[in-house]
Amino acid sequence: MLKILGCALILLAGSGAGMTMARHYARRPGELRSLQAALKMLETEITYTATPLPEALGLVAERVSPRVALLFNLAREELLSPSGSTAREAWEKAIKKFYPTSALVPSDLAILRQLGPALGVSSIQDQSKHLNLAMEQLGMEIMRAEEEASRYVKLWNYLGFLGSLALVLMLY
Repeated sequence: MLKILGCALILLAGSGAGMTMARHYARRPGELRSLQAALKMLETEITYTATPLPEALGLVAERVSPRVALLFNLAREELLSPSGSTAREAWEKAIKKFYPTSALVPSDLAILRQLGPALGVSSIQDQSKHLNLAMEQLGMEIMRAEEEASRYVKLWNYLGFLGSLALVLMLY
């Protein structure tokens, strides 16, 4: 009886680990799309309504998915904090806090980091150009993420189950 229970636990643990990895690959394209939409909203707020950056970040955070809203809320809070952070410093600090909770990879992080120096210090047109460049780069990352998701989601689901099944067979 204990052997059967042990085998079932190993199968559950292995399947759960595989599903966790698969979920990470499946989540990334959605987060990238949300980031791309958020940057488009930020560009609109900066370019067409000339909204101050902290307010623009707050407005964007209200209209995007909760996962991505965290980045914009963190940047806004940092800008409004008494520490007197520049927009670049606030963006960088927000990225550092946001990244561990996201499904993003280092190449996505690099795109977001390149945006920081242009926020709040350059002209409206220059900020718009940087935001458009970031959106284009995110678009390419979305295509890569979708390819990876289609390839690796099934792989990790099967690998988790079959790997734990192989372990059970070796131990049994």
